[in-house]
Amino acid sequence: MKQDKRGQELPSPIYESQPPPWLPKSHRTADVGYPGFHPPRLGQDEDVLSDKHIKDGFLLPLPVSDEHQSAAATFLQQDAKGGHMFDQSVLADLEHLMNDIFTRKADSVVAIQSSAFKIPSRVTMSDTKRQTWFAELANPDVPLSKLGKSVPHGAKGHDLLDLLHTNNVAIPRAVWFLRVFGANETAGLRNKPSYNPTQYSVDWAIVVTSYIKKQLADIALPSAPRPGMNIKQTFKGVLSDVESRDRWVSRFTYCLKLLRPFYDEGLVDHRTFLTWIVLQMAACNLAQAGFVAHLADEYLDGILEKRPLAKPLLDACIAKLNERICVALPDTFVSPSTWLAHSSILCSALAGPADGGPSDCRRRDFQQLISDNLIDIQRRNDAMLFRNLPPRKLERLGSLVLDIQILNSICSSTDMSSISSSFVDKLNTLLTWAVTPLQYGSHRSYAAVTLLQAYHERNARRELSSATLHDHLFAWLDSKPIAREAGNLRAVAGLFGKLMKSGLFDYAAYVQRLVARGEEGLSLSEPDETASFHRNFLRWIPLHNTTSSLSNQRKVIVYGARARQTPEDVCEREMRREIRAILPLVFGGDTLPPSVSMSSLRTSCPTVLDAPCFEQVRTFKQWLLPNFHKFASRSESLDDISALKTYSTAVELLRYTHSYSSLLELSLSVLSQTSHAELLTAVGEVFHRFATIWTAMNGGKTRSLLTLIIEMDGGRQLDATARTQVDNDIAAFTHALAPKTDHSGAVPSAMPEILLLAEDSKPDAPSILAYSLWYRYRTSGDWAWKVWDNIVASLRQVPVMSEDHERRHTYALRYGQFLLNVHHHLPGGIDNDVLQWFLGTGKSEVLGLTPDTWDVLRVVLLFLCVHGALSTTTLLQGLVYPAWQLGADAGPLYQPQNMETFIQAASELFDALMLQEDCFISPIVPQELLDAQRIHTWRQDAFREPHFTLLASNIPNLVLLEHNNVVSDELRRIARDLRLRTQSCYRNLDASGMVAETLCEPLVNALKMILSESNEDTDVNSFLSTGISSVLSPCRLAATAVQLQFGLRQLGRALACESTKQGASASLDKMTSLIFHHSMASEEAYFIAEMARGVDGPVAIKFINNGFRSIVDILNQAPAPSTPESLLVRVSRAGEVLRVLSHVSEPLREEGTGLDLDVSTQERLAKTILESLQFANATFSKTADYSLRIITEAVIFLARLLQFDLGFPGIWTTHFRETCEKMAPVLFDLVLIHACGPAHDAVAFTLLLDTLYFLIDGMLTSNGCVLPHLFLHSKTSSPDPFKYYPTKLQSPHLHSLPSSHRARLLALFPHLRPNAVVEDLAHAHRDSAGLLVYSAPVQNRPWEWIENLDKDDGMVRNTASLSLELFGAKATGDHLIGYVQDEERCIPSRLEGIFEDNLTAESVFRRDWRETRLPAHSDVRAGERGVGEGADELRNLPTFGLQKPGSRRVSPASSVLSRGSVSSVRRSPGSLSGNRSAVSTRECTGESGIGSGPAAGRKRKASASVDDDDEVEIIEGPVPAPKKPKVKPKPKKKVAHVPDSS
Repeated sequence: MKQDKRGQELPSPIYESQPPPWLPKSHRTADVGYPGFHPPRLGQDEDVLSDKHIKDGFLLPLPVSDEHQSAAATFLQQDAKGGHMFDQSVLADLEHLMNDIFTRKADSVVAIQSSAFKIPSRVTMSDTKRQTWFAELANPDVPLSKLGKSVPHGAKGHDLLDLLHTNNVAIPRAVWFLRVFGANETAGLRNKPSYNPTQYSVDWAIVVTSYIKKQLADIALPSAPRPGMNIKQTFKGVLSDVESRDRWVSRFTYCLKLLRPFYDEGLVDHRTFLTWIVLQMAACNLAQAGFVAHLADEYLDGILEKRPLAKPLLDACIAKLNERICVALPDTFVSPSTWLAHSSILCSALAGPADGGPSDCRRRDFQQLISDNLIDIQRRNDAMLFRNLPPRKLERLGSLVLDIQILNSICSSTDMSSISSSFVDKLNTLLTWAVTPLQYGSHRSYAAVTLLQAYHERNARRELSSATLHDHLFAWLDSKPIAREAGNLRAVAGLFGKLMKSGLFDYAAYVQRLVARGEEGLSLSEPDETASFHRNFLRWIPLHNTTSSLSNQRKVIVYGARARQTPEDVCEREMRREIRAILPLVFGGDTLPPSVSMSSLRTSCPTVLDAPCFEQVRTFKQWLLPNFHKFASRSESLDDISALKTYSTAVELLRYTHSYSSLLELSLSVLSQTSHAELLTAVGEVFHRFATIWTAMNGGKTRSLLTLIIEMDGGRQLDATARTQVDNDIAAFTHALAPKTDHSGAVPSAMPEILLLAEDSKPDAPSILAYSLWYRYRTSGDWAWKVWDNIVASLRQVPVMSEDHERRHTYALRYGQFLLNVHHHLPGGIDNDVLQWFLGTGKSEVLGLTPDTWDVLRVVLLFLCVHGALSTTTLLQGLVYPAWQLGADAGPLYQPQNMETFIQAASELFDALMLQEDCFISPIVPQELLDAQRIHTWRQDAFREPHFTLLASNIPNLVLLEHNNVVSDELRRIARDLRLRTQSCYRNLDASGMVAETLCEPLVNALKMILSESNEDTDVNSFLSTGISSVLSPCRLAATAVQLQFGLRQLGRALACESTKQGASASLDKMTSLIFHHSMASEEAYFIAEMARGVDGPVAIKFINNGFRSIVDILNQAPAPSTPESLLVRVSRAGEVLRVLSHVSEPLREEGTGLDLDVSTQERLAKTILESLQFANATFSKTADYSLRIITEAVIFLARLLQFDLGFPGIWTTHFRETCEKMAPVLFDLVLIHACGPAHDAVAFTLLLDTLYFLIDGMLTSNGCVLPHLFLHSKTSSPDPFKYYPTKLQSPHLHSLPSSHRARLLALFPHLRPNAVVEDLAHAHRDSAGLLVYSAPVQNRPWEWIENLDKDDGMVRNTASLSLELFGAKATGDHLIGYVQDEERCIPSRLEGIFEDNLTAESVFRRDWRETRLPAHSDVRAGERGVGEGADELRNLPTFGLQKPGSRRVSPASSVLSRGSVSSVRRSPGSLSGNRSAVSTRECTGESGIGSGPAAGRKRKASASVDDDDEVEIIEGPVPAPKKPKVKPKPKKKVAHVPDSS
């Protein structure tokens, strides 16, 4: 059974070995197998079994008998017998043979037919047939070849687009139909000489945009109801109803889908379409803006290529700003008008914070790029608007003003080490400031010495040159007029005495130098006519540290060798007598002199006060101070009053003589040797009073002393431990006086014990009551406020309690002593509680006080102020300033009986606190010098910030009170007296500029009088015309500034009044003439311009108009400039005037104030700028390199001048516009000159380009209209945003133009990027030498290049809209083996590794394949080069005919969407859409049938250039179709070779 089954089984099939799929056949038709593939077969020799095969193995026989034998010998033997195997003619014969073969082969090839393309004709169809035809067009199953025989004729424009949408025709098929439609429309025009292939694209763009606009018009907003019209309105939007909305969206979406291929293929003109988008954004309403914005965003890349399009788009949709504009074309924002209108929204939209995530690096980089561009945009716009102008570094006046301001800023809180040492280099300024009477403060000489000493210490180790500091000081003393003035003798002597004390000035060297140069008139014995001014210096300069020899030398020089008794000895004896009389206790006396005041002290010591500095210093240093040290050592044995009066008298004596060094030494001696609390307090008050002087010297236990130590130290001298100790002591005082608790007791509103205190005559009653109240209410925070409230209530009862004035003052002093004790029981004193009462409930209470009550209250207030319980600033802020404000505002409701009493009392209090030299607390209180000193001490706070600002701002109220006719004459007289005596404002003039500008004329005159040294009210013109050098002195500059500002404001008000307008105008003209016409130095004119900032509009207009006239006169002065140097001289002078104008107009530009500029001046100025620019432009071409920089500087100024002028609105007259139109091309030429070549300058290029932007934007936005509105109201049907922009880029140095500059310049031109179809494509032909010559670029013909509808059956037909003749194609009859990619050859990677050898990384298989194949013709591989390789060639500006032979060139056969008729068996992926087929060498495939439209899925770029010739080989062969679309580099095709054609 098994055998039967086996017999029934079928034999197994014989295995047949198959070659790998990647191995090609050895021959295409003959069956000769595969190379290298030898499968086993039946009957092969290897299968024969024989003894030899078994023993030795199978060996193939050798082809020759000896494989190492060469055939050369045989050939040589044959050649010797007469053969010609190696004859040279053999190669020539072979060449001729092959040429004959190629010739016959070419003759046998069938020639390519002439182009047989025909446009589908239009036929008139009935409505039914037309509807059927469009239905078939919408049916994708109906091939276009069937419909392409003819197309219906009828509908046009909007109706045609509606018909396509209604039938829902697919976009590719609709584009084909519209292209055929357009081709028929233009067919009759092609033979005309003026035919433009792109004109129909312009027309079709108008049709499409009007179609879109018609749809957008359906989206309307409801109109506002008209007032007064009783008409019912109903509004129904197209988007509100579902059905109409769907219908509208469907049509609009279909239109946008059609628009995309229209734009990509050039069927609509790009410039026309993009311009319409920009204008539509300006014209659309709010509802349409979203759709238009989406449309603009879709085509934003094209808009951003050109500034004329991007700039109006930015103006139109600034609220919908996109960051891409700032990144792609930042120059769009360089427009002053746009920046002024939208800078805030631009900054907020563009300067948003970047995300902070670690993965957002690209986002942060992008945001940083936007931020950098925004900063650059803001800088360039501000420059053209003359904003944020850099401060000018003045060589003389401005630097002196700054130095004086720095020196005047020295106060008690100044760190002298922070003051720049550069003042040593400005020794004249420092010394002049220290001695001039025009400056305020006794600290100046000490500050100068401190600054010089600090410099000397820093440079002590350096080797000094011959020009030492001493030589500089001597030179100043010897040569400066200010040192010789008699009024400055005491200040100069005191200054140089301090310099000698510090070792900075050598008195002996000074004397020797005078003697060595033979100075005459040094002795007092010589007549005054021949006297030297140094004689007074020798007489007055004090000697702090001297020797007997130096003193004798001085005595001999000044008084002669025979002098026994000198005037100095007599003066010193009289000084000692006067000092003994006022300080008896210091010199062993027993009794004090009667109470003295400051005025009586001056009358008691006339000799001491008037003596030269030499006698004063010698007397104080050698006699007074040693005796006072002894007095201080025994002051403990004296009572407090004696020690205190003696110390205060000595202090005032030293103050009168400006001997502050001796005062400091005396105070420190008292501080170290006494324990009297009152005396220590007085020493602290002296330190506080002269704090600025101690600071200038570079110097600084009761609670006041601890506070003073912290205040004077300012963190500079005390170390951390000492400062902590002082802070702890202060904290201990605070805790002891006001312990913190959670259960603070309530303080009653009424305290009857305070009222009873008035008649309690016990000496300790005030202190007992104060202690009692503190003990009961110390935990409460408002007990001091209520105590003061009860004090005021009690003072109201004092006039009732007694009619005796002395008794009333006794009660008041008792209350004052009580409040002083309360003050000592409070951590922060009572000052703040009193101030809060005055600013609170006290406002109404003080109005009800009677004159008798004010008489009592004044005694209390002065007593508290003298003893430091109340500050001067508290009384000013709480009483004086409100009273002045009340009097200034007094009107019809004014109540004299209440208000005048309050105002008069407050004014008298101000007089006592601020103006009087002595202090009168009460007639029953002796007038003490100490009380006056304390008043002077606390008075200093009112002249320091921030209190001085309040004082200065209330002076206008005082002046208004003086001129208020409602108040009484007595009150006005008091106000006038106070105003005339308030010269202290001169101390800090910066704050007095805060006066309101609405004040009346008397106020301005009064303030000018306060700030001037005379009582004359002068106008600003006479103020500038007389004594200009003195009023502009650096030391008076602050007062001059305020006075000038007041005068200019007066002129501004006068110009606004018709009656005074003419006189004010003449005054302003004269003043501006002084400024602009060399009557003053440029620095002085600049200073006056700084003072004129912020003036009224009419004044500023006068400044600007006269300034422009001056600039025109300067630039037009005869003779005309002939050299760059002469132009630069005029430009420099005009630049000074421009700087003045820029500072005057800057505040007005910020506010947007309109200025009525003179029209004729503006027109003359524009003409002058144009002529100057033309001269500079012509000079560049004939100027040597060394003069290029000079011309560039002149051009930069002219550009800045033009920017400044364009910044003013309302200057665009007809003549001005015409001048600017001529100026635009000149400016562009200058931009090109500075963009490349020998005059290349990046700064000038950017500035000139910005100026060109400004000029063009001004021409487009003139007449008060912004750019979109100008377009909408234009008389022309198609407004052109490129109207004033340049059209040509010509320069001999374009080859050196940087790429960044090139991109910015190309953004100005109206030439948009060519369509991708013809980009980098040009016509070409070969010359007689066979070289390829380029001619005109290929022009896009989108309405003529219709899709090819023929079948792709492998036959070569020339029936496409693009003829093969355009590509120079011809048939050759050859076949090329197509290049097979690795993945299609399926070469295993393991096979590659096996064949790899040790010599190269290339496998044996690959090398064998490469070496055994011949390379294809260069023209065949012309398309293999990738797009990236040629990305740097020519692009937008092709310059044909400049290439060398063999260089890389653009192929004339290049085409992206060539609609050729050459078909191929293999279709490209793009041809699957069925739209078109094409011939192209653009990519490495070299295929035909490249489709267009969305179905193609890709765009084709410009072809790479060929190497040697323009032959195109088209290959055709039976290659199986791929399963999926792939790019085949070189498919196997039949080659056609067509002769060259351009």
